[in-house]
Amino acid sequence: MIQLTKIPSILVGLRFAISPLLVLDALDGQTTIWFIVGYIIAVISDIFDGIIARRLKVSTVKLRQADSWADICLYLCVAISVWLIYPQTVLDFQIPLFLAILAQLTLFTVSLIKFKKFPSFHTYTAKIWGITLLIATVALFGFDYTKTLWLAILLCLINSIEEIIMTLLLPEWQCDLLSIFHAINLRQTEITKIKSLSE
Repeated sequence: MIQLTKIPSILVGLRFAISPLLVLDALDGQTTIWFIVGYIIAVISDIFDGIIARRLKVSTVKLRQADSWADICLYLCVAISVWLIYPQTVLDFQIPLFLAILAQLTLFTVSLIKFKKFPSFHTYTAKIWGITLLIATVALFGFDYTKTLWLAILLCLINSIEEIIMTLLLPEWQCDLLSIFHAINLRQTEITKIKSLSE
């Protein structure tokens, strides 16, 4: 019998397992209904792993970092699948896609330079971005509709900029910090502590 405390880790592992299967389904230049089904299951696992982990009080830094890596793996595999199935769409959106990728790489670089760790904030904007990615991916692979990609790219840029600023603001690496306002409050708290200790 599966221990309840293992469920968040299993959900993260499920996302890792599904990701390469998406690429495998796209290798022949087309996808089956299982691509969308698998992707939706992966997104649902992403939603509930954090919720369940917090409810069970097992939301550790290690688990949240694994969650972030699972997200990267999933969306990298989705991006590869888009290139395999819809190369013209990638070319049509090449400039905004390049800006989105550049923004994400800048975020990773800033975090690695400052903290020697990848970011793992799980902000509100990241959650909204995830929803727009779900809509855009289902629209593209299910209905050959590309317009919703603009919304996903816009939210990627907003999220990246917010998390870059948060990374620059924070004195120490943090995970599960929901917004730039939380980062500002945490920074002010840390500054107050330092001042009180120096007096």
